Amino acid sequence: MIDRIENEIETLKVQLINHPLYKMMKSQEDLQVFMEHHVYAVWDFMSLVKKLQVDLTTTTLPWVPPTMPSAGRLINEIVWGEETDINKDGVPMSHFEMYLESMEQVGASTSAMNHFLSTLSESSSIQQHIASAELPNYIKEFLKFTFEVIESNKTHVVAAVFTFGREDLIPDMFIEMIKNINNDSDLDLSHLIYYLERHIEVDSGEHGPMALKMIQELCGDDPVKWEEALVASKTALNHRIALWNGIAELILKPITN
Repeated sequence: MIDRIENEIETLKVQLINHPLYKMMKSQEDLQVFMEHHVYAVWDFMSLVKKLQVDLTTTTLPWVPPTMPSAGRLINEIVWGEETDINKDGVPMSHFEMYLESMEQVGASTSAMNHFLSTLSESSSIQQHIASAELPNYIKEFLKFTFEVIESNKTHVVAAVFTFGREDLIPDMFIEMIKNINNDSDLDLSHLIYYLERHIEVDSGEHGPMALKMIQELCGDDPVKWEEALVASKTALNHRIALWNGIAELILKPITN
């Protein structure tokens, strides 16, 4: 069944890996636009990871052994790497915070993202907060889907979106981005390059096979779960394509106006 999912999403993956957005980022301004909008996907990824940690490991007291230790190990390793990695200067911080640091280095504004986070407690729910935020619709739809998946309380669906819609794509997408970033001699991209290389290093190793095993354990022999996993994976990829399309249009605007 894993093979079926991989076969059915291949076209969407190829569309993402070959998206023209990567080759559009030729200037500091282009990179700023990209990062100011992509940062929301960097942020919401951790909520997927933490939901899996809650579901697959013991996060309540008294502690009891997890029922799926292999999946629990995978998620704990990813949480450790994503939430408390070491930045370029040897300082422990999350990958999200590294991304904000990279944004500041290239002159991208972090004010909208920081405002979004600082006002979270003022909303009755995350979905209400997303709906009321002053964000482009493609970012809202991206975030809305992520938290709908989390709120479904279907661990196999969360795991599928994490594996096929996010984790599985990271190496290919970021390698393409590194190839196409124009590292101008006047622009220091060291923090961003470090961030991208860390993702490639961490996510290209054993996490992929472990994530596939997690999906197999969660779906088992249940055809309904496998179908739900497939549909969610496709939807996640389509939302990523919509996000990339929206950012690409913003980068092109100065040229077409």
